[in-house]
Amino acid sequence: MAATKRNPPTKTQSKAQPRSNAQRQADYRQRHLKSEEHNLQRLGLMVDLHAKLALQRLANCYGVTQRFMLESLILQAQRVAVDEAIAMSPTGHADYYDGRLRLQREPVMQ
Repeated sequence: MAATKRNPPTKTQSKAQPRSNAQRQADYRQRHLKSEEHNLQRLGLMVDLHAKLALQRLANCYGVTQRFMLESLILQAQRVAVDEAIAMSPTGHADYYDGRLRLQREPVMQ
């Protein structure tokens, strides 16, 4: 039986298989989770259209990213909650951070 002659691989044959959309998205997420402080966490959720548009408008109005705007609003709401917790009880601060405290919605959200 005669030996078959093989041609060397061409550039297109030697390239790795194309990555799927899911693989590219996973790579993107992994790259963007890295920060100088290594303290970023992914938050995946669906929000009401009006809330999303309000976030876009607020960020645009203040000239910041939506991420920065959302982080700022959350931290501001936390400051209000901690202040209210401290006013309610001498252990309010600890109760808040330990998840033992329940406050009314009205002071922050309407």
